[in-house]
Amino acid sequence: MSMQPRPWPEVPAGTARVARAAFRKGTLAMRARDELGAWYDDAAFASSYGVRGAPGISPAQLAMVTVLQFTENLTDRQAADAVRGRLDWKYCLGLALDDDGFDFSVLSEFRSRLVAAGLDQAVFDLLLDRLQQLGLVSGGGAQRTDSTHVLARIGEVNRLELAAGTVRAALEALAAAAPDWLAGIIGASWQDTYGRPGLGRLPASAAARAKLAVRYGRDGYRLLDAVHAPGAPGWLRELPAVQALRRIWIQQYYRSTGARGEKVIRREASDHGLPPGRSRIISPYDPDARHGEKRGHGWDGYKVHLTETCHQPGPGGTRPAPNLITGVATTTASVADVEMTGPIQDGLATAGLAPGEHFTDAGYTSAAGLRDAQARGITLTGPVQAGGSRGQQPGYTLAAFTIDWDHQQATCPQGQVSSRWHPVTQHGTPKISIEFPAATCQACPARPGCAPTTRTGRSLSLHPRDLHEILQQARTAQATQPWKDRYKIRAGVEGTIWQATHTTGIRTARYLGLARTRLEHHAAAAAINLIRLDAWWTSQPLAPTRTSHLHRLNLTPGPRTE
Repeated sequence: MSMQPRPWPEVPAGTARVARAAFRKGTLAMRARDELGAWYDDAAFASSYGVRGAPGISPAQLAMVTVLQFTENLTDRQAADAVRGRLDWKYCLGLALDDDGFDFSVLSEFRSRLVAAGLDQAVFDLLLDRLQQLGLVSGGGAQRTDSTHVLARIGEVNRLELAAGTVRAALEALAAAAPDWLAGIIGASWQDTYGRPGLGRLPASAAARAKLAVRYGRDGYRLLDAVHAPGAPGWLRELPAVQALRRIWIQQYYRSTGARGEKVIRREASDHGLPPGRSRIISPYDPDARHGEKRGHGWDGYKVHLTETCHQPGPGGTRPAPNLITGVATTTASVADVEMTGPIQDGLATAGLAPGEHFTDAGYTSAAGLRDAQARGITLTGPVQAGGSRGQQPGYTLAAFTIDWDHQQATCPQGQVSSRWHPVTQHGTPKISIEFPAATCQACPARPGCAPTTRTGRSLSLHPRDLHEILQQARTAQATQPWKDRYKIRAGVEGTIWQATHTTGIRTARYLGLARTRLEHHAAAAAINLIRLDAWWTSQPLAPTRTSHLHRLNLTPGPRTE
C-alpha cells in the first residue's frame, strides 16, 4: 500500500450546513477543526508507507480519528462507526455526507505502520507543534510531572503457568506457520498437554509441581532444539513466540550435563541465577511488560509519566491559558521515577518546551537530578529525603553531623569524631563511607537512638561533596514557608492523572508491547489536550474538587437557640 500526499480537505458545503444546523453550539470535534485548522498532514507520515501499490486512506485523517477516538474512549469499531455516521466527525475530517468511511481494522493497521516506522509519538508531537505555533504552549514557565501505573493486557500467572503458557504460545505460532514441520516434531501427548488453555488444577505437593515444571522445561528445550536444527526452516526461529520462548527459557531454566546425562534445572532466586524482577519476562504474549512496585502497590505492565504546564490566574483573577500536556514518557513498570527525571527534561528541551521550574514529587528528586537540572537551566523543585537517620530520636539525621571535607572527618552531635573515611561505590554510584569507632559509640548515652547495634559504631553514607552540598541546600529550602507555598502548585497534576485514566482509559493498556502502549499514551495525551482546549474555548470552568456526602454535612457546633 502506498500513500499519495494530499492537502487537508476543506469541509464540504453540505456537510458544514447540516452539521451546524444539527449542532448549533458546536462540538469538540467541530471546534477543533475551526480553531486549530489542519494540524496533521499526509507528508508527516510518509515514512510509514511504501512508494508503490494502491493508495491508502489519508494517514492525516486516520491520525485525527485516533485522537478523537481517545477523547471519548471508543473502540476501533466504535470510532469507525462515528466516522461513518456522526456529522461532527465528518465536519472535522472534511468528509462528504455520503462518505461511507472505512473498516475498523484500518485503525489497527495504521497503528502498526506508525510503530514500524518509529512514529509512535507523531500524533502527539504534531498537535504540540501546532499549539506552539498558536502560542498556547511555550517553554520557560512552570511545569509539573507525575506518573501512574498501567496494567498490561495480559493475565497474571505464576512461574508454572508462565512455563506452560510460553510453550503453548510457541506451539500455536508454529502450528499456524509450519503445520507439516511441527507434526513431525511432536506427538499426540503434546496436544493433550498444550492443546487447551490453562493448566487445570495444579498438583497439591511442591514436589509434584517441581516435577511438572521440569517437564515443561524439557519440552521447551526440545522445541528450541528442533527449531534451531540444521534442517529446520531458518525463518521459524524469527517468529515472535519462538523468540519469547528462547528468552524466557534463558531466564527460567538451564541444562547441566553429568554422568547420568543431561538434566534440566529450573532456576531459583537464591542459587541458580534467576534474573531480577526489573528484567524478568512475565508473559510470552507481551515480552516488554514487567512487574513494578510503588508505595507498596504491585502490578504487571508499564508506567506512564505525564508533564503539563501549570498556569496560575493572572492579576485580578483573569483567566489563565489552559494547562496542557507537554510531555509523555512510557516505560516498563520496573523503571523508577528518579531514572526518568533527566530523560523527561531532555525530551521537553528537544521539543523547545524546557521548563524554567519543574515540580515533581520525591520520587523524581535526587542529588544528581538536582545538579543535572541546574546544568540544563531548570530549577527542579521537589522534596528530598532527610537521609541518614538510624533511629527515631530527633537530631540524628545526616544534617545533625558536622562534615569537615578538608580533613575528611565527621563530628556527631555528641562531639565524637569519625575514625574512618573512604570512598566506595554503592549500586554503581560513587559514595563516601564514614565510620565511628565501635568502642566510642558503645559508651555513648545516645547510642540506642543513633547506633542500635553493639558490635559496630555509627556509619554514614555521603554523596561526593558537590552533590552533598546541593542536597543540603535543597533540604534547607524545603523547610521554609515560601518553598512550601510555591510547591502547592504541584498538586494539580493529580487531576491530570485522574483525567488520563478515567477519560481515556489508559489504566489498562489496549495493546500489547511497549511501542504500541507508548503510541496509545501519546494519543491519549493529545485527546486530553483537545478536551482542555475545548473547555477553554467555551469558557467552561474547572470542575470543583469533589467532596463526600458526609463531608458536606455541617456538624460544626453553633450557638444554642432556645
